[in-house]
Amino acid sequence: MSFDLKLSVQQDSQNLSPQQKKLNRLIEQIEQQKIQLEMWQKAQAEIQQQARKTLVPIYTELHDILFQQLEQLWNSLQSYEFSKADIAQLDNKIKNLAKLLKNSQVLSEQQKIKVVQIDEFYQQHAEHNQAKKNKKKATIESHDSTETYDQNSDHEQADVDLDGYEYDEQQHEVEREQHRLNRQKQKREQAQKMAEQSLKTVYLKIASIIHPDREQDEQIKVEKTEMLQHANTAYEQQDLFYLLKLQIQVEQNRGVAQKGLSNEQVKFYKLALDAQKQQLDAQIDDIIDSLNWTKQTKSKAQKSSGTIQITDMYKKLEADCAELKQQVKWEKERLKYMGKLKGLEMLLGNGVL
Repeated sequence: MSFDLKLSVQQDSQNLSPQQKKLNRLIEQIEQQKIQLEMWQKAQAEIQQQARKTLVPIYTELHDILFQQLEQLWNSLQSYEFSKADIAQLDNKIKNLAKLLKNSQVLSEQQKIKVVQIDEFYQQHAEHNQAKKNKKKATIESHDSTETYDQNSDHEQADVDLDGYEYDEQQHEVEREQHRLNRQKQKREQAQKMAEQSLKTVYLKIASIIHPDREQDEQIKVEKTEMLQHANTAYEQQDLFYLLKLQIQVEQNRGVAQKGLSNEQVKFYKLALDAQKQQLDAQIDDIIDSLNWTKQTKSKAQKSSGTIQITDMYKKLEADCAELKQQVKWEKERLKYMGKLKGLEMLLGNGVL
């Protein structure tokens, strides 16, 4: 069956109220969203397959090289003497490599064990340093009333506060992202609840009007049976948009809608369609998120075109491949220098470790 939900079919579009015109625009948006969703669903598997063929081999090679760097730097740190400044550089590099690789899905089990061991070492080292800072801070606070001690402790206290500031900034970013996700979840739950309520209301109204058992005319009874089957299918699939179309068609057949929808009907349809629109938005967003878009890339695409297109995903995939290949090349070159003490000292001296 094919129905036209637009109110302009039922009455002269020039006589539509502003609210009804808004409803028509919302209907057009949903029609486009449904088309877009179908396109994204078809493209999702193709893009993921293409990513597995192109990106995964490069990621595998890159992570293997990074693991070799991690192992080489860790062994060098245990084998050679370095200045405090160089040790700080080495520690920072090793810690970052371990943090990156511990979530890798392409390393062997033996490699993962090594990465976890190194990562745990630096976590314990950080906890030990934090405990020392907390102890120092407690000592400073206990002697806060001593003026002579205050003068000597100003610089140390500033260092402690600065460390705390960095932690608070990171914590704030985490909390802000969590708050955004919680709001998004609440919005989706509200849309789902509204859609379910509207779905049941519309379905029951349709079923009460067209139930074939109440029809005496056999031909009309067959038509109503078919229509009810469509309504049952739409209800099972939670297709609120189709049920709304069907309801207007049913009312048109009864002659109820010839005068146009009432304000109350328009209001109900708008609320129901808003919920449907949010659900479609969420489905498309989930597909895009499953394709591993970074926040930066997603934001850039939205700013440039207003919405993310499937072609953008393929372009991004090509750009990611080129960027990763270049990174692999650089990391291979860096690994060559790490294999010898003089090469490692050169990297440290130039700050390009």
